[in-house]
Amino acid sequence: MIGPDDFDPLAPQREAAVFYGLFLRGHSADDLRRDIDVPRPVLDKWLHPRRYETSFRNSLRNMYTYRKRVLAIFDELVLKEKHRVRIH
Repeated sequence: MIGPDDFDPLAPQREAAVFYGLFLRGHSADDLRRDIDVPRPVLDKWLHPRRYETSFRNSLRNMYTYRKRVLAIFDELVLKEKHRVRIH
């Protein structure tokens, strides 16, 4: 298990880079976004039943925030790629 001191601050950038590499290889940006994202209703569904311990619910919230960070980085990379001038 990874503790708070073991968190890699570059992990979201690295994960977004993996998805960006798939995008550059021809995968649909929208399909990749769906793979990265956790929609808010899904998180709410996970958190609604109070059958989970508080620590696990906190982990779910942290995972949701992490996935949104990866998605934002991926979107920024895709946007930059669309505006990049290509020299042939």
